[in-house]
Amino acid sequence: MIACPAAGEALPRPTLELADVIRLHGDGLADVRSEQRKVLSALSACRTSALGGHVETCDHCGHQRIAYNSCRNRHCPKCQGSACAQWMEARAEELLPVEYFHVVFTLPDVFNGLALANKRTVYGILFDAVAQTLTDVAANPKHLGAKIGFMGILHTWGQNLGLHPHVHCVVPGGGLSPDGTRWIACKPGFFLPVRVLSKVFRGKFIDLLKQSHAKKPLLGINEDEELTRLIDASVRADWVVYAKPPFGGPEQVLKYLSRYTHRIAISNSRLVAVDDHEVTFRWKDYAHENRERVMTLEGTEFLRRFLMHIVPLGFMRIRHFGLLASRFRAANLSRCRELLAAVVPWLEIDNQSDGATTGVYERCPICGKGEMVRGAFVLAHRIHAVRKDTS
Repeated sequence: MIACPAAGEALPRPTLELADVIRLHGDGLADVRSEQRKVLSALSACRTSALGGHVETCDHCGHQRIAYNSCRNRHCPKCQGSACAQWMEARAEELLPVEYFHVVFTLPDVFNGLALANKRTVYGILFDAVAQTLTDVAANPKHLGAKIGFMGILHTWGQNLGLHPHVHCVVPGGGLSPDGTRWIACKPGFFLPVRVLSKVFRGKFIDLLKQSHAKKPLLGINEDEELTRLIDASVRADWVVYAKPPFGGPEQVLKYLSRYTHRIAISNSRLVAVDDHEVTFRWKDYAHENRERVMTLEGTEFLRRFLMHIVPLGFMRIRHFGLLASRFRAANLSRCRELLAAVVPWLEIDNQSDGATTGVYERCPICGKGEMVRGAFVLAHRIHAVRKDTS
């Protein structure tokens, strides 16, 4: 007979969790929108008796335990491992045997207030500006003169949980010629000039922002002059485009993607201490040689910062462009491999997360010999409204 904990009670865990912070400080938050409250509710209930579960039994010694269901919310640090593993299987088949580059486009912080008030619009414009910039610069014969394909991943946070919208792009080092008859490779170790990318990126974003505001006024902009002043301030700011050293091969690309694609603002592993008043967590100070530091915030302030990074329902944080756009991806990749004389690679997926399960049976924690096999269902103690939200 397995004793079932009370409703909402979580199984004992060796580390602190974001869910612990939500349970302690969630009720103290003010002005929380319905969509944000649903996310907090889902993360708090994840893998507790509130969502029900099933009994797992060791096929060797008979040890039993309850495994509670996941909330499957894309902002949950415990649910991203399995989602990432499934997504990565498809990406592994799309890699080409060429040098890959990692380019990061950062939105100047003068737009932070506008972004918070208009997340769907501003982040959508950010994606469009990045896509147009890479596509146009790469197509220019002065640079590469090719049609490229790439993936963009939106991150909105900095290590201290402040707002820091930026898009990570993973780009093959080359593309198809305009007539599609040959593969044009970039120079070894060099993709596109970042100064050119920065200037074009600035122009694209500002132009798209003006077009969007003309069609439908942005929240927080009461007069056109306000947008003009904001844009003028942004022109004086740095439009940072950073090209990191190229990946060594498809295996390194996949390892990078497995860490970055389904990442959220903060992982459970970074939490140091949580009590009735404060939350302490680790962060890397990129401005000072990536030194690891510790920050302590009031519980409600910690959650307020976390909620800044909840993206609108249905908004896609991972997007594909150019040759990798969904509609013609298979045909384009087939043509690229034909020109490169390449076959579909077989690569091992690196799946790491905060306590995520991938569908593979776990080894028994008691005998260490058997595997934990899923069995009877355990009903939820209370109904908990959770919307499935993945990207």
